[in-house]
Amino acid sequence: MFFRHMDAANIDLKGFTEHFYKSLCSAQLGPVLDTLAYLKQETNVWFEITTLLIPGENDSPAEIEALSRWVIERLGPDVPLHFTAFHPDWKMLDKSATPAFTLRLARRIARDVGLRYVFTGNTHDEEGQSTYCHSCEARLIGRDWYDLTLWNLTGDGRCDACGTPCAGVFEGPPGTWGRRRHPLRVRPQAVEV
Repeated sequence: MFFRHMDAANIDLKGFTEHFYKSLCSAQLGPVLDTLAYLKQETNVWFEITTLLIPGENDSPAEIEALSRWVIERLGPDVPLHFTAFHPDWKMLDKSATPAFTLRLARRIARDVGLRYVFTGNTHDEEGQSTYCHSCEARLIGRDWYDLTLWNLTGDGRCDACGTPCAGVFEGPPGTWGRRRHPLRVRPQAVEV
């Protein structure tokens, strides 16, 4: 019933080992995988997967390949997979930020496995954040952080160059979204005690 009212979802797949889920998330991997398979097989929800790569925890090439192989075998080649950069914060100040190289390597591994829509995030990487036609490799949607830099899709979501459909939900031409962050100025206020 929950998913019947949803059009889209982004699911965090935190890692791909029970050890990672138990030690860092106090959870289990199995229910997350079951939810992803359920979304694909039993609903019409458009969903994407995001994995935050934490250095030394879930960023090994072997784990990334295992995760990618599970996605293609259980969900298919068209489910978008986002690898995002970790930045030290709150309770994980002892870990370093994810190097850009690790994100690019993860993207390459997932694409080599056969996934068509693999992206990098939380970093400046227009190539890794853009969408490409899986048939002719033309750049379909250019992205630079939150800015759209290119739109080469027809109104019904096909490659402008070769006509191959791009997986996703599209409604005509793109909007003018871009970055929405605005500077916030906070004036010091006297506090009465």
